[in-house]
Amino acid sequence: MNTFKRVDREDIGFFLNLMPGRVITQDEFMADYTHDEMTEYGHFAPEAVLKAETAEEICSVLKYCNDKRIPVTPRGAGTGLCGGCVAIHGGVVLSTERMKKVLEVDAQNMTASLEPGVLLMEFPKALEGTGLFYPPDPGEKTATMGGNAMTNAGGMRAVRYGVTRDYILGMDVALADGTLLHLGGKTVKTSSGYSLLHLMIGSEGTLGVLTGLTVKLVPEPKVNLSLLIPFDELDACIQAVPKLLSCGCDPTAVEFMQRDVISCVETYLGKQFPDTASDAYLLVRLDGPSMQALEPAVDTVTELALSLGAKDVLLADTDERKESIWNARGAFLEAIKGSTPTMDECDVAVPRNAIADFVRQMTSISKDAGLRILSFGHAGDGNLHIYVCRDGLDEAEWKKKLDGTMERLYAAARELGGQVSGEHGIGHAKKHFLTESAGEEQLKLMRGIKAAFDPNGILNPGKVV
Repeated sequence: MNTFKRVDREDIGFFLNLMPGRVITQDEFMADYTHDEMTEYGHFAPEAVLKAETAEEICSVLKYCNDKRIPVTPRGAGTGLCGGCVAIHGGVVLSTERMKKVLEVDAQNMTASLEPGVLLMEFPKALEGTGLFYPPDPGEKTATMGGNAMTNAGGMRAVRYGVTRDYILGMDVALADGTLLHLGGKTVKTSSGYSLLHLMIGSEGTLGVLTGLTVKLVPEPKVNLSLLIPFDELDACIQAVPKLLSCGCDPTAVEFMQRDVISCVETYLGKQFPDTASDAYLLVRLDGPSMQALEPAVDTVTELALSLGAKDVLLADTDERKESIWNARGAFLEAIKGSTPTMDECDVAVPRNAIADFVRQMTSISKDAGLRILSFGHAGDGNLHIYVCRDGLDEAEWKKKLDGTMERLYAAARELGGQVSGEHGIGHAKKHFLTESAGEEQLKLMRGIKAAFDPNGILNPGKVV
């Protein structure tokens, strides 16, 4: 185990000289940096928060901390759900929240270059008028683009367009010793040795600190519409997904939701969902060049869904109707959080044809444990978000029931050929489950990679491996 140095006055002096006015050491100003969005995973106070503005500053901080053996926890907006950006070993939190420039939009090469602190919800503004867009669409729009890259975030459009990894062409990354690497670039293909770029994507800041990104853009679809498909039975709803995906309609998103989650979001938003009379729902989005071009796909999806047991197919083809549905979908996580004192999350991905089996097992686990478990997610790619709610349980009973429940949920995913995390990462909260899922041989290789990039173990220690 690494032995780290505590930050002292001399260290603070160095940081203040490097970035005056952007060093936080007082506890009262540090509270937001002690946790991420899943507070169930604890609060860990760093000894200093450093708000970098340039790659050079990041390199200088890393070189200094590496020499002194001070742990460094990279952080974007802090919207993670696995404790990946919290300083469980103290040291410094190195924040990129002030690095918010979109440096270039290259319409000819269909790329954009930007700093890691650009927010996902702000990036589309830089693309206005270009006819291009950035497809990855994680649900948390206040996350940073850098944070998305370092967790390989997915989102609702992944079923058609893929995940963040599929759109990163280049990275500037500072290594633990302060060396700045330029990985990839604007070329759309390469077969040039080991892909260090793809090792960095999804590494959660354990191999290097991201200082810049080059991402791929694609032509923006001219129109889109959504279909809300209610089912009386959860099983029929889930079993419809593989058939909808293989019907030739190329949906952009296929989302799954249950009535209990919709009830939470109605309370949270104070607005009524378009339909609340059914047990389960699919939300399908179709993109295309024109509404006329989408008509055959709408007809096909409608006929197929009804033949598979859907009660109806509700068309949302106006901005108002689409917003009423998708705004509700985007608020699911906050709505569930607001319905319970605390909760834990299981972010598994299973093969598409195993979704129904997993949901059935999840329902059985919920009944056996006597815990309210709510779920929704990206049915189109088998990535479900499952939330185990504490409700009125006391601390001791909650912990006892939670541990067994999480073990059973992850075991069910493993048995079905699934993975521990579909898009939220491992952080420190899911390390145990990664070990069980990946096995010791894979973990040994991962630790070897970590040691090669970060011999002193200062980068986000205690996370992933």
